[in-house]
Amino acid sequence: MRILGLTSFIHNSSAALLDDGRLVAAADEERFTRDKFTGSFPVQAARFCLERAGIGIGDVDWLAFYWNPWLGTLQRAALMVRSLPHSLAFFKKKTPEDRAVRGDFGSWWSMVNVGRETRRVFPGETTRFRRRYVPHHMAHAASAYYGSGWDDSLILSLDGTGEWTTTMLARGRGTKIEKLREIAYPHSLGVLYGAVTQFLGYRIYEDEWKVMGLAALGTPRYADQVRRLIQYQDGGFRLNLRYFNFQFADKGEWFGPRFTELFGPPRRADEPINSERFADVAASFQLVTGEIALALVRHLLEIGGGCRKLCMAGGVALNAVLNGRILAETDVEELFVQPAAADNGAALGAALYLHHSLGGQRAPALRDMGLGPEYDAAQVLAALEGSGLNCKLTENIAVTAAGLLAEGKVVGWFQGRMEYGPRALGHRSILADPRRAEMKDILNAKVKFRESFRPFAPAILAERADEYFEGAGRQAFPFMTVVLPVRAEKRQVIAAVTHFDGTGRLQTVEQDVNPRFYALIAEFERLTGVPVVLNTSFNLAGEPIVCSPQDAVSTFQRSGLDALAMGDYICVKDRTN
Repeated sequence: MRILGLTSFIHNSSAALLDDGRLVAAADEERFTRDKFTGSFPVQAARFCLERAGIGIGDVDWLAFYWNPWLGTLQRAALMVRSLPHSLAFFKKKTPEDRAVRGDFGSWWSMVNVGRETRRVFPGETTRFRRRYVPHHMAHAASAYYGSGWDDSLILSLDGTGEWTTTMLARGRGTKIEKLREIAYPHSLGVLYGAVTQFLGYRIYEDEWKVMGLAALGTPRYADQVRRLIQYQDGGFRLNLRYFNFQFADKGEWFGPRFTELFGPPRRADEPINSERFADVAASFQLVTGEIALALVRHLLEIGGGCRKLCMAGGVALNAVLNGRILAETDVEELFVQPAAADNGAALGAALYLHHSLGGQRAPALRDMGLGPEYDAAQVLAALEGSGLNCKLTENIAVTAAGLLAEGKVVGWFQGRMEYGPRALGHRSILADPRRAEMKDILNAKVKFRESFRPFAPAILAERADEYFEGAGRQAFPFMTVVLPVRAEKRQVIAAVTHFDGTGRLQTVEQDVNPRFYALIAEFERLTGVPVVLNTSFNLAGEPIVCSPQDAVSTFQRSGLDALAMGDYICVKDRTN
């Protein structure tokens, strides 16, 4: 049984393909179109998945879509009536960015006709698939629970909103997921965090992780003001809507006048983001968001029948600082956060949910997110030829690249299959020496061209993680989804990947999962005594992670990268001119 899962028409479009429960391929559409966070139909991602399996659209049995457009329609209609005339804007044509934030009638209608749209983008091909809508938060929950490989787990799904639900508490046992509680729109942790993201001059549903990074610079002196905006009660929470405008479809800002009375005027484009006030606002929202989420987790532990394992998905689950607090401050014993936790990962979740609901055998656990395209030596060489780069074939690319890192070079690392989801995990990465404190500023200013406060992640040999991070001995952390404290005696050793608050968003690397990346880190340890490298995504600010060799060459040429390790080829820039 072949199931093609899709997300589309809002943002983070993606596709994933299951063949009898085996995950064949999954990819984000943005990597092919080079349009970051695109909500367009995932034509290229779907084509890739089918090509990887060696099949056509006519061989697909089921189409699983991550949203049921018919759910919540009565509630939405009632809200629109109450919100007149503001709600009339829902029917107006919007920009792609605004549509991604608020949705519109066109998006809803496209969802209703997703089967027809799928057939349209595969012209001339006979199809026989049946379509199944999977409720949005159930798709998130399925991506986390079935991806964990556990047979019994609590599940928490948190994001801006689904059809009507914004938060779902559930438990998974065997192949079944039991919903325990839901929280409905307009009460949403994702909306709360989105409002402060916009207040700080960033884009909603795209830049929330920048706010998380900024929060480490600040002091939560506005926490009491934030608590006026949201209150936890009886296993749920409620927003005080007097402070917001997001519920009005014709308003450009999600925050209202009373919001600015509490926190001051929003940031202008010409204001520095890392000013004390903005950093303190970010820290305050981060703190209170964590308080609410921790209360939800504790409630889930109370009603979850004694289980102490927790799976998480939804955009809010990408808040790695929050995830670290869950492990440190609750009775959760093990935590699995689906690494493509935002809506892109719901394509996989929709397919997994349908597979198990149709009686399929339990799908294998997610261990490696290298699920996208890969390119052979001939394709790599074709991209390098004519580029003007100084390249040569190496006997051992891991040894060569590790030597460059130890010399202080910044290396673009392009190996194997591209990652699915927002994190570069050793397939499409930029790597550097974590010992050099100045490396963080060099990377932000000259390589990534982004804000100076943005942190970088440490990738560490899995068996050495507990030596460097407090709490790392309790489980593996392979997906950069959890922030843990760096041990005090190691903070200066890996200064470039230690956040301002003494923490790090670690990635544990296992030899059998990514042997070439593991070999690089092991060689770096042999040279330096440190089993850690700095790992960040292979892209420039505002661009998706690179997909093809041509993308890698272009990014290498336009950045301050010193070297490119692609396949078995190494290219080093001539700095003498």
